[in-house]
This record gives sequence, C-alpha cells and structure tokens, in this order.
Amino acid sequence: MPIDSSTLRIGTASLAVLVLAGCAHKAYDHSAMHARHHGSMHARHHGAMAANAAPTEPVKLSASTPTLSSGYKKVAAPETARLYFVNLRNGMTVNSPVKVIFGLSGMGVAPAGMEKEGTGHHHLLVNVNEVDANAPLPANDQFRHFGAGQTETSVELKPGQHTLQLLLGDQNHIPHHPPVLSDRITITVR
Repeated sequence: MPIDSSTLRIGTASLAVLVLAGCAHKAYDHSAMHARHHGSMHARHHGAMAANAAPTEPVKLSASTPTLSSGYKKVAAPETARLYFVNLRNGMTVNSPVKVIFGLSGMGVAPAGMEKEGTGHHHLLVNVNEVDANAPLPANDQFRHFGAGQTETSVELKPGQHTLQLLLGDQNHIPHHPPVLSDRITITVR
C-alpha cells in the first residue's frame, strides 16, 4: 500500500510529539538526578541527614517567672521570638569541629552586660538535660556563652551522639520571660 504525503506528515508529527514527550521525560529525570546529586553534595559538605530522625526530647525547663525572688525583673520576650539552628537539623551526622550558626527572629542580638529592650545573647547547650529558667546560666563546656553577640561558632566534639540547643539570655545571662529557646536536636559526630 503506498503512503501518501498527508499520512507521512501525520506520522512525522506523531513521531515528533513522542520524541518531545520523551525529551520532557528525560529533562524531568535529569532534574531529579541533578537534585539528588546536589543533595548528596550538600550532605557531604554539611552533614548527612538521618532519614526520619525521631524528635529529640525537650530539655527539662523550670517554670519561668517574670520576677525572681531577689526582686530582679526578667527581660520580657515577645511570644513570636524564635531561636533556631540555621545549618544543623535533628539526626544529622557531622564532622568535628562542628560549625553552628545561630538563627533568631522576633528579637535582636546584643552583648552581655548591655541592657537593651528586645535583645539578648546566645548560649549553646551541649548535652544539657535540665535548665533553671530563673537563674543565670552557668559558664562551662555544657553551657557555652556567646556574650560578645556572636551568631556562630565552631565546636570541638568527641565522636558519638550529642544534643544541642540554643537558649537566649539577657544582659545577665538569665533566660528571658518566657524563655526563648530552639528545638533540642541530636547530632552524631563522626
């Protein structure tokens, strides 16, 4: 049976649609492959994320009072204030030293000793299970102070699992009322 030119044009057009559909499919696959590649590069550079890491149990925090028994009035924090880790997530595996970038919204950062409304400074809690919300935070390897107003650090940690949490302190290292703290996360150091 001879093929006329109209049948050939329809066949060519159908073939072109199928080829283009195949290209779109390949482009989609390429995009997915590109995302997987860069995701794995990100994990190698910044740490691997554990699939479906269980949430870390929150730190035990005593009930915050607006005024301490000494008469000290705690610095008020807006309910919308949020403290978080910029570069770390619960379940990540990282290398030591661990770079920690502090994120804060709804408030500002000011050095310790400077009384300025709506501000505080960062404290990094390492393997801390309990915090007194109505007392100055201790200064040691578990309660790391960033009283100069720093917003990131590198921390040497031994291999194994560690919990990390951020807590904002006022000019006297006392948690605000209500306390401004991040989620508590667990990381594994290689």
